[in-house]
Amino acid sequence: MVRAWGFGRFGGPEVQEFFDRPDPVPGRGEVLIRVDVAGVNPLDHILRSGLVAELDSGRPFPRVLGMEAAGTVLALGEDVDGLEVGDAVFGFALTGGGAYAETTVLSAPNTARIPAGLSAAVAATLPVAGTTAVDALDQLGLPAGATILVNGVGGGVGLAVARLAVARELRVLGTGSAAKREYAEGIGVRFIDYAGDVVAGVRELMPDGVDGIVDLVGGASLRAVAGLARDPRNVIAVGDASVSELGGRFVDRRLDRENLERTAQLALDGVLDPVISAIYPLADAPAALAIVENGHSSGKVIIQVA
Repeated sequence: MVRAWGFGRFGGPEVQEFFDRPDPVPGRGEVLIRVDVAGVNPLDHILRSGLVAELDSGRPFPRVLGMEAAGTVLALGEDVDGLEVGDAVFGFALTGGGAYAETTVLSAPNTARIPAGLSAAVAATLPVAGTTAVDALDQLGLPAGATILVNGVGGGVGLAVARLAVARELRVLGTGSAAKREYAEGIGVRFIDYAGDVVAGVRELMPDGVDGIVDLVGGASLRAVAGLARDPRNVIAVGDASVSELGGRFVDRRLDRENLERTAQLALDGVLDPVISAIYPLADAPAALAIVENGHSSGKVIIQVA
């Protein structure tokens, strides 16, 4: 039996619990891994809430939280290519096994080897935040010298977008709470505090608007800033599909091994340098998710499992 942390029914933090479970058995196209590090993401508590029924697989309770992990392959299911027992890997926990556990199963096509020289801690931050940043910027396709606004720059995805945008020689503006200013400005972002008039703050820096927007906030905030883009098609939303009503686009996600490998190489080359703001042991997983759920994290929060 292995230790896991998840939830026994849909709801708030009160439904979360530790429990023991057998090692999952990898099915066709899956790998069983020993989890070394799990990444913590806002989608974890959103799934726990039960508010996204379209992402609910109908699995029995209790369910393990978490959707990205790095670790070591322990066993292979049938028809797995390109991975071997003993490989250090990272990837998406899309099979229902979760990531906040001592072992889990990953879908092999959504799993890649960790390149030599890259730590498991960094690798565990890449499946969600890293590849999302790559996808959003690729979708925008802005040339060097263009201006981009990252709405919600302080979190793991926002900082990854900003860092990659700077590396692509874009001029980067970012919105966030005052606590996120230091992180953002440290990588070259011109920062606009949420506490003020965000639209006026951007207009002060860019009177004619910006060439593109990556939105990580959604809702009223997305609607407020969307008009700052010179071309509404260059508004990319990561979490709010209603962006299409504004003429923008929802991020086109690529979860395959090739994109994971590309993102890992960017991290290995130092182009993508994830900000890991907090590391918790599995025993403190409730605190790890709470800091993300409450919006108090700057950068990525990870759980050190092994």
